[in-house]
Amino acid sequence: MVEAPLGEVSIAKHIDGFLAALASHASPATVEAYRHDLAALCAFTERREVTDPAALDTALLRAFLGSERSRGLAPRSLARRRAALSKFADYLVKQGVLADNPVGLLRTPKQPSHLPRPVDVDALARFLDTPHDGSPLGVRDQAILELFYSSGLRLAELAALELGDLQNSRVRVIGKGGKPRQVPVGRRAQQALAEWLGCRSALAPVDELALFVGQRGTRLGHRAIQKRLAQLSLARGLPEHLHPHRLRHSFASHLLESSQDLRAVQELLGHANLSTTQIYTRLDWQHLATSYDAAHPRAKRSPSPRNGENRNQ
Repeated sequence: MVEAPLGEVSIAKHIDGFLAALASHASPATVEAYRHDLAALCAFTERREVTDPAALDTALLRAFLGSERSRGLAPRSLARRRAALSKFADYLVKQGVLADNPVGLLRTPKQPSHLPRPVDVDALARFLDTPHDGSPLGVRDQAILELFYSSGLRLAELAALELGDLQNSRVRVIGKGGKPRQVPVGRRAQQALAEWLGCRSALAPVDELALFVGQRGTRLGHRAIQKRLAQLSLARGLPEHLHPHRLRHSFASHLLESSQDLRAVQELLGHANLSTTQIYTRLDWQHLATSYDAAHPRAKRSPSPRNGENRNQ
């Protein structure tokens, strides 16, 4: 490792400080993602024997992203690298190390649109209605499935739920950036959760606050939830891979097709910007066209004859 000159705080030390500050308000997953991206920056600057964070200008950071692209990093990963650089540069500006953020002039390749395909409504209904074995784990898994689809939760939001977050027909979740929101819980999900709470004590110790626990009685982790969904899709005969985000996307798509209320879906999903909701949801085109024909005044009105045209022709 290249040592910083005496008295100079190295790029690596500043990264540690940035991550520590980030951990005070961001999720562990976010912190870990930024740690990974900035570790790549650290390795790049060490190869170039650059230790002074004041040297992180637009040209150097452009060269870094160029080297990442050259070694085959996908557009999505490059965009995430750029986001990490920008947040880190903002931190350095606040620390007085940089005069301004040099990342604003950097561009990454346009990302292809990869929309997750929602599960068919009828196929999903059959999947959710498939009986389980009645064991505490089976009851728990059913409650997880119903809650994912009923409320459109992110994986991290569901995994972080505690007993006190359930409030009758709604649940309180902490979304991205630590932003709380209240989300409705449908009747079927309420029934599944009531069943789970009735047998949860068979797995969880009295002092465990996590809503969903594993066989050892501790909070169920992200990977465990993902694995259970994949296993259940196979066991219940769903002819496609199932993961938490597909259930969230299906929730949004099915709700939007029925309600046509994009703003309401935005609030339920916890999106800060409406444009994000438009990316994550897709309308059935025929449904949209029918709604347009029924509602728009210019769609319903017959065309008027042109000037001078004989109406009797």
